[in-house]
Amino acid sequence: MTSVVFYRKYRPKTLKEIVGQVHVVTILERALEQHRVAHAYLFSGPRGTGKTTIARIIARELGCMPEDIVEIDAASSRGIDEARALRDAVHFLPLRSPKKVYIIDEVHMLTKEAFNALLKTLEEPPEHVVFILATTELEKVPDTIVSRTQHFSFNKIAIPDIVRELARIAKIEKLSIEEDALKLIAFFADGALRDAENLLFQVQGLGEKTTTERDVRMVLGAPEEESTNKILEYALAGEANEMLKMLDTVLHEGTDPKMLSRLLLRNARALYLLLADPATKNILQEEFTKEELERFFVTLQKIQNESNAKAALSRLEFTVALLLEAARQPADDFLAHIPLELALLKIATQ
Repeated sequence: MTSVVFYRKYRPKTLKEIVGQVHVVTILERALEQHRVAHAYLFSGPRGTGKTTIARIIARELGCMPEDIVEIDAASSRGIDEARALRDAVHFLPLRSPKKVYIIDEVHMLTKEAFNALLKTLEEPPEHVVFILATTELEKVPDTIVSRTQHFSFNKIAIPDIVRELARIAKIEKLSIEEDALKLIAFFADGALRDAENLLFQVQGLGEKTTTERDVRMVLGAPEEESTNKILEYALAGEANEMLKMLDTVLHEGTDPKMLSRLLLRNARALYLLLADPATKNILQEEFTKEELERFFVTLQKIQNESNAKAALSRLEFTVALLLEAARQPADDFLAHIPLELALLKIATQ
């Protein structure tokens, strides 16, 4: 087995290898083909979605040797002195390349004074320099900076795309892992391929002949699917006491309340979509196992037996909204379970 983490070993070398971000890749490929590369780009979006990777690919496509690719972490080089040093350095010609590329990661971390210094450089950059700024918090980047760049917004990578990439890596690494396990890894990665690759690297260390969904849950400290289903089913059935007992059991097993909130929200969303239109099963089967989908339909049958379809749909919409609010709620570590507990009680007593 490899000792090199997967996200480094399988980092894309060309734009065609990028997973997701088709809208970004298509435009950049054309710009490179037509030799119409801008003097400054701004890549914004969630972490682990390819911003820095694409920046490095662009640098290589421009013929840059390693010594002419300058990567700066704005979190640790955020002051006016560093920005002034950069402003002076850009005037020096590349050592061995036609262009010099500056990649500034987490650019939103720069101070106001540093942004002002960078702005002057972006307004009149030397011909041999290309800037690529990356950020996970676009709202913190001044409009004056954004307006002087070509801005590309990166999206979270879809679960099916992540699953396909993980399956490709598993095949190369000769790892036997169930597709259902890959789906769960992709869900917990929350749209970040890098996180998914890290999780895959982590579970392959178990040394199992075939890695299952249960193995993934064990590594992540996630509860069994049956326990998650029962909590939600008890809440929807109005059985508050049973729901609280099951919730207490799962939390005492060491499950992170935030993780449980996400799993409950995942299932509630699936129930809502399936009730709204059973044909959504074709979409959800890319995220859930066959057995999980079958159980969802059983749960929906129980809900519809208790109320009409319109009332059931409204109840599930209410459930999704409450669980979403609980998942977003910040909480003290000691009281981390309270937002979820209150949400489930509201659902059970509606």
